[in-house]
Amino acid sequence: MASFVPTSDDTLEDRRLYTEARQTTVACLDCLAEVGVKKNSEHHTAIQWSSSAQGSCPVLSRRAASADARSVHAGCPRMEASIEAAAREGRIPLGAEDGY
Repeated sequence: MASFVPTSDDTLEDRRLYTEARQTTVACLDCLAEVGVKKNSEHHTAIQWSSSAQGSCPVLSRRAASADARSVHAGCPRMEASIEAAAREGRIPLGAEDGY
């Protein structure tokens, strides 16, 4: 159960900006799962996985089915390579704007 459920308009907007603002959709070059990606710097990458994308990714699906529940939190190397390719090609804007 959540210990804090935001209700004020300002808090909801802050949450939307932090999790959704400036996201670029990137598709995996292998399984075609699509995630939202934001790069605030060369070394910072935020990835938002939808439940549909998680279900489409064979790497994450295998991990979820394994006995090691903690491994689910690890990323997918195929998606990471797809994101790096998109960043090199200039398809993902780099840099935070207004703190997001």
